[in-house]
Amino acid sequence: MAAAAPVVRTVRSAIPPFQELLDRHHRTVYRFCRAAVGAAEADDVFQETFLAALRAYPRLRDAEHLDRWLLRIASRKAIDHHRARGRRAIPSDELPERPTPPAAEPDDELWSAVASLPPRQRIAVVHRHVLDRPYAEIAELMDATEATVRANVYQGIKRLREVIA
Repeated sequence: MAAAAPVVRTVRSAIPPFQELLDRHHRTVYRFCRAAVGAAEADDVFQETFLAALRAYPRLRDAEHLDRWLLRIASRKAIDHHRARGRRAIPSDELPERPTPPAAEPDDELWSAVASLPPRQRIAVVHRHVLDRPYAEIAELMDATEATVRANVYQGIKRLREVIA
């Protein structure tokens, strides 16, 4: 009689309390938000990220890669922010003859150039060069292929070099 094959079970990590998740990852997520949308809007995108995470938290089944899960949410919120910015009205007592660009941040030239990138290029460049994330992880975070992420980073850096040079 043949021996029965052992049953292989996948071990899932226990999901920590939400406050522990927040305490462990808030610096990285805030750093990403600040680089992705700018200092003036980082707080709002950070808050939207953690509100979305809190809403989805009860449905999580595995605690593996929670940092990636949070950064995926933050990436989507940053892209949504950039898309919505073009549709938002800007309150003003006087209408300028020409639209004015948003206020620049510290390291004006570099951050102004980063802010001028299309949203997906900006998010990819921030993940790669500010947070030092590998391409495969960025692809997962942005729901894109690794080739698409590499192209976004390449085009973003190329454009930054043209603007800053």
